[in-house]
Amino acid sequence: MNAGRPAHPPMLQFPVIDDCLRIGGIPLTQLAARIGQTPFYAYDRHLLDERVALLRRTLPPAIDLHYAIKANPMPALVQHMAGLVDGLDIASLGELKIALDAGVEPSAISFAGPGKRPAELAAAIAAGITVNLESAHELETVARLGRQHNRRPSIAVRVNPDFELKTAGMKMGGGPKPFGVDAEQVPALLRRIGQLELDFRGFHLFAGSQNLRAEAIVETHDHIFGLALRLATDAPAPVRLLNVGGGFGIPYFPGDTPLELAPIAANLERWLPLVKERLPEARVVLELGRYLVGEAGAYVAEVVDRKVSRGHTFLIVNGGLHHHLAASGNFGQVIRKNYPVVVGNKVVGTEREVVTVVGPLCTPLDVLADRTELAKADIGDLIVVFQSGAYGLTASPMAFLGHPPCAEVLV
Repeated sequence: MNAGRPAHPPMLQFPVIDDCLRIGGIPLTQLAARIGQTPFYAYDRHLLDERVALLRRTLPPAIDLHYAIKANPMPALVQHMAGLVDGLDIASLGELKIALDAGVEPSAISFAGPGKRPAELAAAIAAGITVNLESAHELETVARLGRQHNRRPSIAVRVNPDFELKTAGMKMGGGPKPFGVDAEQVPALLRRIGQLELDFRGFHLFAGSQNLRAEAIVETHDHIFGLALRLATDAPAPVRLLNVGGGFGIPYFPGDTPLELAPIAANLERWLPLVKERLPEARVVLELGRYLVGEAGAYVAEVVDRKVSRGHTFLIVNGGLHHHLAASGNFGQVIRKNYPVVVGNKVVGTEREVVTVVGPLCTPLDVLADRTELAKADIGDLIVVFQSGAYGLTASPMAFLGHPPCAEVLV
């Protein structure tokens, strides 16, 4: 059958036994019964462990790994990740509370994002975490709050570089951006930091995200290290933190291939001796989110109706874009493409058909899979969306149309 969209490569991270997917070693039907509801997200802790272990084996030992909580802030997942990585990166007061509850040392937490409110900055200063400065105004606010609370704030400068991460799914640097301080303005900001006598820790350079081309990440790292070494000549204190961002992507769509880590690791190995020579106190940090957790998660919804409209079959499920905006194609996709999807309790099935999987919302945007080949599904079967461990539930309009909330489990 070839009337559907192009096929994805097989998703092999979750085993299939008796034609039923297993997550966390549990048959999907049993897991759904244990949770007691659909829809739900399930995250496999063994896959989280494996991904961090892969990075530890491949990257130079001197590289620190930080988990960017924004990718998935589920508290149990963050707690688990906290035991695997060297630090956490947050983007709000809510994420700060989750990070501290996970037991991470405040010195291993950094706070990025434009438009931080004074209350958020005051909480960060009180907690003793590192604030990644995004503007000259934010610097003055941090200094004022430090004086008010009789604390010496720990700060780093988030730099908006004069280059971008090529072929990135989302570009976070280069050109006019709301993120960070333009590289050409950083020397003046560093001089002001010295006048204010803050606890300067270093730099945060984040150029983009969701990149599957190792050569693009290697080129960006070359630019990042060169820029950081130049900026360090104006630093008011030794650089102790050099966060070179992330950008590591995962395959979502037909034709995507997994990111090759070896060239990235080799290039980091080439740069580290020079960094050590020029910035002897600096810890080099890779800040990763999606790459750590994205492939370890699945979104599961139940078929509540099937209908044929003018010759085309629709599977209507009880979940949709209000839980998984990204899978619907409404979270940054220019041309909508399908995430990999299967009938989780009939992965291969005895019959196949081309169908469109839609949610219960009263909008034509609520599509989880368009014209894709699946096993023939009946009411009560479970539709699984792979690659759902990052930017899922909390990146979605959960209150839209007032449908019930979605469960999350770590298994």
